[in-house]
Amino acid sequence: MSEINQNDIDVKEDKPLASESTSPEEAIKALEQALQDSKNAQVEAEKKAEDVRLRGLAEIENMRRRAQLDIENAHKYSIERLSRELLSVIDSLEQALAVESSDEPLKEGVQLTLKLLLDSLDKFGIQQINPVGEAFNPSQHEAISMQPTQNPTEVNTVLVVAQKGFTLKDRILRPARVVVASAMPQATVVNEKSNVDEDLV
Repeated sequence: MSEINQNDIDVKEDKPLASESTSPEEAIKALEQALQDSKNAQVEAEKKAEDVRLRGLAEIENMRRRAQLDIENAHKYSIERLSRELLSVIDSLEQALAVESSDEPLKEGVQLTLKLLLDSLDKFGIQQINPVGEAFNPSQHEAISMQPTQNPTEVNTVLVVAQKGFTLKDRILRPARVVVASAMPQATVVNEKSNVDEDLV
């Protein structure tokens, strides 16, 4: 009885399991899928590598442009510090011309000196800002006071320049200090009209 049972066991062990068998078609399909996955991974890796390369090139180009801009600004504004120091000299010469003097040769000499200095600065891109009669520009002008005006066309225009400004190329060295016209308060305008009418009567 025990021998029969042993033979049955031996027969069962010799039979292949159905779940472990794979057809050639399935094996080929699995290999093709593995090959496709490998190709997809390679394409993805190549895309990432190309993206990194392009980013690196863009960063290098940006650094080159920034360096070039720094060099250009260094050449363009290299005299900015000297220019600021010379502004006080120009102010002094203009103040000297504003003083009444009977010494005409001295006055002409100061005028000539001032003109030569301004012409020399102009060669280096330094120009004077004298905006009398122009519209107030907060990027170039500094309002030190407001003065009411009856003329509506003068509102927000520069009436007086207390101190001239200067530019270096497209950069403001010093804004012009100005007095700006403002609209006269309505009550004041009405009172002045009443006074005029009374005078006429």
